[in-house]
Order: sequence, then C-alpha cells, then structure tokens
Amino acid sequence: MRPIYLDHAASTPVHPEVAAVMLSIMTEQYGNASSVHAFGRAAKKTLNGARDSIAASLGCAPDEWIFTGGGTESDNLALFGAVSGREGGHIITTAIEHHAVLHACEQLEKEGFQITYVPVDGTGRVSPEDIASAIRDNTVLISVMMANNEVGTIQPIREIGAVARERGVLFHVDAVQALGSIPIKLSELPVDYMSFTAHKINGPQGIGGLYIRRGAPLHPRLFGGLQERGRRAGTESLAGAAGFAKAVELAVRGLEGRHAEALKLRSTLLDGLDAGIGKDAYHLNGNSGHGLTHIVNISFPGVQTDVMLMNLDMEGIAASSGSACTSGSLEISHVLKAMALPDKYLDSAIRFSSGLGNTTEEMELVSRKIETIMKRLRTKD
Repeated sequence: MRPIYLDHAASTPVHPEVAAVMLSIMTEQYGNASSVHAFGRAAKKTLNGARDSIAASLGCAPDEWIFTGGGTESDNLALFGAVSGREGGHIITTAIEHHAVLHACEQLEKEGFQITYVPVDGTGRVSPEDIASAIRDNTVLISVMMANNEVGTIQPIREIGAVARERGVLFHVDAVQALGSIPIKLSELPVDYMSFTAHKINGPQGIGGLYIRRGAPLHPRLFGGLQERGRRAGTESLAGAAGFAKAVELAVRGLEGRHAEALKLRSTLLDGLDAGIGKDAYHLNGNSGHGLTHIVNISFPGVQTDVMLMNLDMEGIAASSGSACTSGSLEISHVLKAMALPDKYLDSAIRFSSGLGNTTEEMELVSRKIETIMKRLRTKD
C-alpha cells in the first residue's frame, strides 16, 4: 500500500510548479541581491518580482512585505518588533496560540511586560468581547491567530481588529495556517502585522513573510546588512522567495477549488467512520461553523492518542496528535486543554489534515483502517 500523508497542517509537499521555479533560479541565478553588478541586479529583480507578486496576491503594498526565515521568525519579529524600546506594557493573546507566539510572550513577560491569556470556548473560538474586556490603559499589542493549527477553528479577526483600532492598540495576526484556506486581502483588514510561511501552502520550508502595515512600528531583531529596508538583515533566499511567490499565487488562485476538495475529503472520511465505527465511537473537536475544512481533529474515546498514532503509522498512514513529545512522554495538547474538553477526548485526539495529492479513495481506506484498528484493540481488551 502506498503511504498516505494526512499531516499537511505540519508541512505540505512542494507543488511541481513551485519546484520548477526554484530549480531554474538555483541553477541559473547565484548573485547576491545586495550587489551592484549585473548578477546582483538580476537577483534584485527576481526578489522584487517575488515581493510584488505576493503583495498583489494578498492585497498589500510591496513595501509592507518582508521575507523571513519562516512562520516562527515572522511571529517573533512582529511581537518583539512591535514593542521593542518600550519600558513594559500590557499584551493580550489567547491560550491556544502557536508556541512561536506563546513562548515569545513568556520571554516578553521576563522583560517586564504583562501578559493576559484570554480563554476560548469549547470549540476553540475566542470572543471579541473578552478581548475588549482585557484591554487596559497600558495595552500595547493584541496577538490572535486567524485559524488554529490543531483543531482548525477560525477566529473573528475582523471584529477583534475593529476593537483594537477603536482602542488604539496594535494588532498582530498569525495567519500561517489560514493562508490558502481563507480569503485574505490585507488592505481591507484592521490588522497591523500578519505572519505567513511557505511550507503550509505547497511551498518550500525555511522561508516566511511578515506584513507590516505602513506606519506600524517595527524594530529589527537581526542586525547586519540593510536588507528588507533595514527591517530584517541577512542575504535573502532568491529561490525561496520565488517559490513562495508561486505557491501564494497558486493558493490564492485555486482557493475555491481547494476548499471544495478539502470538504469532499473531510466528508468521505467522516462518512466512512459513521458507517464503520458509528457516530458514538468518535468526537469531532473544533468549530463546525467556523473551521478550516482540511483539518479534522477527532477523539476516539478509549484509545490513547499514542496507541492510535502508532497503529496508523504501522498501516502507512501519517497523522498527528498536535502534541509535543518531551522526554519520551506524550503531552496533552495545550489547545485541547484550553478548550476544557473531557479527559476522554483530551487523551485520544488525532489530527488528520489533507491537501495536495490526497484522494477520496485514500480517505475511504483510512476510515476502514481505523475501524480495523479499533476492533483489534477492543479484542485485546
């Protein structure tokens, strides 16, 4: 059986058109975009072309976009870059953010900032009213992800952004998991910073981007050359930037088709589970009305997460827990904990995330394999 990859929320296969663009640059262009000779000017043209393309696809000005080393750097640059130079202040975020934001907030707390972690409901959604209530006179920044990477819940970004604008607070959004699944036109969003990465949309690993609204403060975190208008030092990756641009172009252009395909794959998996193990044998985690269609977080009460993952892997199916392995022990997802789910759902959750290359036939097979695994485990008991 051909292995089935259902961990696209972690990283995606590179699209053939993206790979072709990158290969042509890696084999034909090797100048430094900061050099003034012909090779450097050609590199600069490639880099600016990639920036212009992404800006056009996402609805911002080219000078509002900078390339980074990935989503983590984009999140860190936004948070530290927005508040650097201030002597303390108050920052608001949520309990379900990616660790790139949560750990950055922990460090900022050590540096004298006060952090409020706003809770979410049982579906992983935060209330704009709760965000508004958390704002203080010294609040300098709000950071809320657009869509959660573990359960797929989409947040009310427009409403939160409106509150931030009204109260004069800077607003950062981690859109790493949302790009390619949710329409994004930056010029129409009340957002000051938005983080992205390429490897979630069939682009290369190791390159990301950060939108910075004109006029929003941003102090650099890397020091060296004057690349990216002095906001992010370091020689830019030409092939990475061009590959990212092509991936964004394909993702934005094909958004409706991707959504429809993801919905079909999701329905096929759930229909198969309904027929094979029954609706009462599993529980969907997340928000059915406000969620990414390609992420399906399912708890199988009575079957531990690590046991199910191991059995799936033995069957050639790659899925994820959304959890971290620390010193050999599986930790319960901080996202599911924040949603205050019952223990039987917390310790049995599996994330299936579909994407390029997946088929309905694969989803039918996965549902049958889960049925077989659960029957086998129940027999052992």
